[in-house]
Amino acid sequence: MKKIHLLLIKAFIRPFIVTFFIVMFILLMFFLFKYVDDLIGKGFEWYTIAEVMMYASASNVAMALPLAVLLSSIMTFGSLGENYELVAIKSAGVSLQKAMQPLFIFIIGLSIASFFFSDYMLPKANLKYGSLLWDIRNKKLAFLIKPGVFNNSIPGYALLVDRKGEGGVDSLYGITIYDHTGSNGISKIIKAKKGRMTKTDDGQYLILKLIDGVRYEEANGSGGNSFNPRQTFTRMRFKETEQKFDFSSFKGLNRTQEENFKNNAPMLNLKELVQREDSLKKNLDSINKTTRITASAYYKQNNYVAGYTKVKVPVKIIKGNILNTIPKNNHFQTLQNAFDQAETIKQVINGRIIEHDLLSKEVIKAQIEYQRKYTLAVSCLLLFFIGAPLGAIIRKGGLGLPVVIAIVFFLVYHIISTVAEKSAKEGSLDPIFGMWTAIIVLTPLGVFLTYKATVDSALFDVDYYKQLILGLFKKKTNK
Repeated sequence: MKKIHLLLIKAFIRPFIVTFFIVMFILLMFFLFKYVDDLIGKGFEWYTIAEVMMYASASNVAMALPLAVLLSSIMTFGSLGENYELVAIKSAGVSLQKAMQPLFIFIIGLSIASFFFSDYMLPKANLKYGSLLWDIRNKKLAFLIKPGVFNNSIPGYALLVDRKGEGGVDSLYGITIYDHTGSNGISKIIKAKKGRMTKTDDGQYLILKLIDGVRYEEANGSGGNSFNPRQTFTRMRFKETEQKFDFSSFKGLNRTQEENFKNNAPMLNLKELVQREDSLKKNLDSINKTTRITASAYYKQNNYVAGYTKVKVPVKIIKGNILNTIPKNNHFQTLQNAFDQAETIKQVINGRIIEHDLLSKEVIKAQIEYQRKYTLAVSCLLLFFIGAPLGAIIRKGGLGLPVVIAIVFFLVYHIISTVAEKSAKEGSLDPIFGMWTAIIVLTPLGVFLTYKATVDSALFDVDYYKQLILGLFKKKTNK
C-alpha cells in the first residue's frame, strides 16, 4: 500500500513542478509584453527589472497554482490510465478513492500553504510590486517623451515632439522647445525639423542635437533693469546646434515610500482587511449622519424656543398656492431664496454621494480580498477533484489532450470567477457570493466526475459513443 502511495505522489509531483513553472513563465511573458515600454530602454539597472519581475511572479501564483494542480492531476491519472497502471491498482483491491488519498493529503497541505502564502507573503509582494512599478512608470527619462504631448519632465523646459523613433530609437522630429530659464520672464523658443538625444560620458547632462531649425528670443531693448517699452526680437537660423539639459533629475530611481500604497486592499492581510473594513464603515456612518444633519438644516423648521416660552401659537393651515400667503412684492425674492437653498442642498448631497460611493467601493474591495485568501486554497482542492477523475476517464498522458482539457476547464473556472468578481465590485452581487460563485458552480461537476471515474464510466471514450450510435441505427433498420 505504501509503495502505491509513493508511486502516485512521485507521479504527481514531477508534472506539478514542471507545469507550475511553465505557467509562471507564460504569465511572466504576458507581464513583460504589457509593460515592455515602461521597462526597456529607460536606463534601469538589471537588478531593478529582475526585482519587479520577481514581485510580478509572486502576484501570478494565485492564477498559476490552481492551473498547475488541474493540469498535473489530469496528466498524472491520464498517464496511469494509459499505461494500465490504474487497472493494476484496482485489480489489487485498491479503489480509486483510496489511491487518491495520499494525493488528497498532499493537496490539502498545498492548499494550507497557499492560504498562508496569500495571507502573509502575497500582500507584501503586492505592496513592493505596486510601489516599484509605480516608480518605474513615473521615472523622468527622455524616453517618456510622447509625440504630440508637451513634456515638462526637465525643470525649466517644455518639449513638444511631432514624431519619434523613425530613424532610430533616439530620433525626434518636429521639435519645439520652450526655454523658461531666462530671468526676464519671457520664454525662448527653439524649433527644429529633427534631432537626436544622447548623454555625456559622465551621465551628468542630456544632449539634444538639433538639425535645421530656428531660435526665437525676445529681450528688453535697453538691456538694463529699467522699463523700456521697446523690445528686441531676435531670430537665428541654424543648420546644427546642441541644447544641453541637466540630467541629475533623470539619474537613478527615486523610490516612493511603500506606506503610501498600504491602504490598497490587495496589499493587506486578513487582520488588516478587517480593520480597514471597520474603519471604512465607520466613515460611511459618519458621512451619512453628517449629510442628514447638514441637509435637514436647509428644509426643516427648527423651533429653538421650544420649552423656553409659554406662548402658544396656533398651527396655521395653508390652502392652495403657498405664494398666496406672501406679499406679491416679495415673490421674486422668496423664489430666488428657495432656488438657492435647493441648489445648495443638491451640491451638498451630490458631493457626499460621490464620497459615499468611493468608500462603499473600498469596502467591497476589502471584502473581496478577504474572501480571495480562502478561495485560492479551496480552488486547488476543487480543481484536483476535477482533474484527477478526468485523467482517469480520458486515460491519456503527456502534454496533448490533457493540456487542452485542462485549459478548457480552467477557462470556464476563470471566466465565471472573473465575471462574478466584476459584478461584485460593481455592487450587482454580494461580495461573498461573487467570490465563491465559480466554486459553487463547479463543485457538482467535481462530484459527478469523481463518481463517473469510480464506476469506470466511458464518459470520453469515442469508441463507446460509436458503438452506441451504431446500435441505434441497427435497431431502426431491424424495425
